[in-house]
Amino acid sequence: MEFMEGEQVLLKVSPMKGVMQFGKRRKISPRYIGPFDVLKRMGEVTYKLALPPGLSGVHPVFHVSMLKRYRGDENYIIRWDSFLLDENLSYEEESVAILHREFRKLRSTEIASVKVQWKNRLVEESTWEKERNFWQILLPS
Repeated sequence: MEFMEGEQVLLKVSPMKGVMQFGKRRKISPRYIGPFDVLKRMGEVTYKLALPPGLSGVHPVFHVSMLKRYRGDENYIIRWDSFLLDENLSYEEESVAILHREFRKLRSTEIASVKVQWKNRLVEESTWEKERNFWQILLPS
């Protein structure tokens, strides 16, 4: 994939859930922010983008795998100023609502699970989380 100078592209960001599993944060499907103008081609597969001042902590040169051609208004684009990005282009995904609660029986134990809707996500993209882990993140002791 190649881009021309002045062309608009989207930049891939990685949302991270606040819920921990086995000591790691889990990623959800990537989203894109932008559009941003391509200033120039730096190498065979790298491009320099015109980033706004709010993203001054992010290096402006990106590999082509981090970019996507901008084709107009699409639902996977999120506003870059609606959350805080770190230098690794990831951000903390926030829960909005608990949609459903259920208990799953495993031999002699029951595990409570909650269906969580995340900020900047559709209801169809909500995920099931262990209730105990979910509350530990929201209400640390």
